[in-house]
Amino acid sequence: MQDPLAPRRALLIVDMQLGLFNASPAPHEGARVLANINTLIARAREAGAPIYAARHTGPAGSPLAPDSALTQLLPDLDVDPARDTVFAKTRPSCFVGTGLAQQLAEAGVSEVAIVGMKSEYCVDTTCRAALDLGLRAVLIEDAHTTMDTPSLKAREIVEHHNRTLNGPFVRLARTDDFEF
Repeated sequence: MQDPLAPRRALLIVDMQLGLFNASPAPHEGARVLANINTLIARAREAGAPIYAARHTGPAGSPLAPDSALTQLLPDLDVDPARDTVFAKTRPSCFVGTGLAQQLAEAGVSEVAIVGMKSEYCVDTTCRAALDLGLRAVLIEDAHTTMDTPSLKAREIVEHHNRTLNGPFVRLARTDDFEF
């Protein structure tokens, strides 16, 4: 039984879509991150916690057009559009122009576990925006990823964002330790 004083939690999955996950170079430890996200999905379902999955889309006619295969969620991601909330976003923040903040408020959610891609863009922006909206954010440190860049390895980017966001913007947790 959930503690009545504990925050109502939700899982927010950021941009785990074909066009990002299957890009070159491949995401750092992509298979492990996907498995961790699926573990969290199962745990959220078991606890009755809401699950939200964002898809990053661009304008019609672009590679990320809303109907493009590149914007579709990974087939191996255990999101079920019949019971989970899948939504499109056009900005790095999952909150801008999406109605997500209102949906979370209506569901009584005060804490959101954030996972997905890319650590330095949409994951980072969403973590920072959650705080501005009065939500507590938990960054699942082993369930977000990115790709190598010319100046930094993906592992370094993930580690940097875990360190930078922890404290002022999020609380860190590991997949194995996080409960809904």
